[in-house]
Amino acid sequence: MVKKAIVSVILTVTIICSAVFPAFALQNCKIDFNNPGFIRGMDISSVLSLEKSGVRFYDDSGKESDLFEILAYHGVNYIRVRVWNDPFDGSGKGYGGGNSDVKSASEIGRRAAKCGMKLLVDFHYSDFWADPKKQQAPKKWENYSLSEKCTALYNFTLNSLNEIKAAGADIGMVQIGNETTTGIAGENSFEPMSKLFNSGSRAVRDFDKSALVALHFTNPERDGMVKYLADSLDQYNVDYDVFATSYYPFWHGSLSNLTSVLSYVADTYGKYTLVAETSYPYTLDDTDGFKNTVDHGANSTGENLLWSFTPQGQSDEVRAVMNAVNNVGEKGLGVFYWEGAWITVGDTTGLSGSDYSARYEANSKLWKKYGCGWASSFSGSYDPDDAGKYYGGCAVDNQAFFDSRGKALESLDVFASVTGRLLGDVDNDSIINVTDVTEVQRISASISVPGIFVSRVSDVNGDGIVNVVDATELQKHIAGYPPVYPINNPI
Repeated sequence: MVKKAIVSVILTVTIICSAVFPAFALQNCKIDFNNPGFIRGMDISSVLSLEKSGVRFYDDSGKESDLFEILAYHGVNYIRVRVWNDPFDGSGKGYGGGNSDVKSASEIGRRAAKCGMKLLVDFHYSDFWADPKKQQAPKKWENYSLSEKCTALYNFTLNSLNEIKAAGADIGMVQIGNETTTGIAGENSFEPMSKLFNSGSRAVRDFDKSALVALHFTNPERDGMVKYLADSLDQYNVDYDVFATSYYPFWHGSLSNLTSVLSYVADTYGKYTLVAETSYPYTLDDTDGFKNTVDHGANSTGENLLWSFTPQGQSDEVRAVMNAVNNVGEKGLGVFYWEGAWITVGDTTGLSGSDYSARYEANSKLWKKYGCGWASSFSGSYDPDDAGKYYGGCAVDNQAFFDSRGKALESLDVFASVTGRLLGDVDNDSIINVTDVTEVQRISASISVPGIFVSRVSDVNGDGIVNVVDATELQKHIAGYPPVYPINNPI
């Protein structure tokens, strides 16, 4: 069980909240979510390759802990994991990027469920990265006709979901393609794309009718792009539940525009809307020797970068994006932070000369052996023009919620602070009363088994255990005894 964190609550991006409260002071800057099931999610697809490379994660106190427990404790309620069809060369060498196949997704899903978090399965329908610049079909599908691709996509989706579920994952949502603005699985015009979307959707419906079907696009800043996509999906009768987009403030325009274009989809077609990817740097410094996406002089300026490159700025960005999606209304479903635990496998900070070269060489061997960099040299056989030339380490280590040693940053608590949850309010009704005492007693007696986040709320004395002592402290609080612990304060 992750021990109680030093309380860190996130300032809003408004001037009032910033002026009244010091950074990360105890406060309640919650969001009144229009959708009670608002997703506070994170993609951690690279975690297994990082762990194999020796990376360890630590809670706020510096105690080594399981990453999934740390995330759940800090209010993350959903995990996103990418799936590539076959991210290995003919000799079984991994392409990198976590070597994210069905087997690894199954293990990530199992561990997420163990900590009470649902899973979004993100199918790329490619053997490596799929994005607006490349939507390459898997090797096995390269010479397939459209009809054969539809059949293969259906089978791969259904079989993969069954395998991931059998491992113990709690699958709540399935993404049919990744950033498919320009294509999917080698098809780049909308009519064949729509057939592939519907093949994937049919597989999800056959797997579990309660699972949400998401379609994922990007470039919401482009004039008319979201409208074109939503209208085209309707025109071709594509079956889906969630219209998802990426939103990176250094590329994708203003938050007001994000709300506006997502509102069009929600209001016109009644679909849920989601930010499937966002992230923001807590520093501009590099820690692994591989150039970052956002760096000094690279994507680090612009009118939509409203926050400092600090843990405070990072948390402010996440809260602001959540607020923008929430402003859509009840169809604003949530936000996923992209690869919030993808840190360096060996810190190069402060090194120079031979020390730097030795560390970089050691990192390179790990990137190649375990696939913990964005791409390995083995990927060149599949993606020769990009990954085959520019393979290397992590380009987003400065956008993680953990420092270079794996210790949780204060900013991670943004996922908890936006809920406005009060310490001791076990039943989440905003009142500390005898009902909460009863529930703590039930937990203490093992009659009720809470999730990690509820355990955090119930552990009023902060000793890492929910027991009769916590129930007694709640009773004393209700009776009006002078406070010893911050009961009834935001966690």
